[in-house]
Amino acid sequence: MAAEPVLLALSTGTIILIAVLVVLIAAVITLYFLGKKMQKKQEEQEQQLQAYKQTVSMLVIDKKRMKITESGLPQMVIDQTPKMLRWQKLPIVKAKVGPQVLSMVCDEKIFDDVPVKKEVKATVSGIYILGVKGLHGRQAPKEEKKKGFFKRAVENLQEKAGAKPIDTKKK
Repeated sequence: MAAEPVLLALSTGTIILIAVLVVLIAAVITLYFLGKKMQKKQEEQEQQLQAYKQTVSMLVIDKKRMKITESGLPQMVIDQTPKMLRWQKLPIVKAKVGPQVLSMVCDEKIFDDVPVKKEVKATVSGIYILGVKGLHGRQAPKEEKKKGFFKRAVENLQEKAGAKPIDTKKK
């Protein structure tokens, strides 16, 4: 009798599970290295923005989130943006700087803090707004965001039950 080779008796499910794990591990490793590369790129861009920043006095006319093609930015800027980013909405601020009315891209972190129809001192790098400080008058208090259906329902139930409302804002 001829000796048959001994194979590991693995079920089909186990083989599929091992294959999926190998693919997932490869994806995680790839994402890790791509993330490090993109982080370095972002740090370099941040250094360039900081190197060319200057403080400018401007009157903010309007602010909106809109697609880059509808924003009124120079055509050269629109042409240089990657095609995948052209459909995303950017925080755009229309402001009067000196005698010119310009459309500028605002940093996402400070977009909500930019007062409309107020004169501000802005830290600008090219057409990118890095920071704003109010110049004349006090800033209006921030409007509270509307509560969602679930939060309103929970508050109504707590009020009916006589319980103290849960403070969702962390101090």
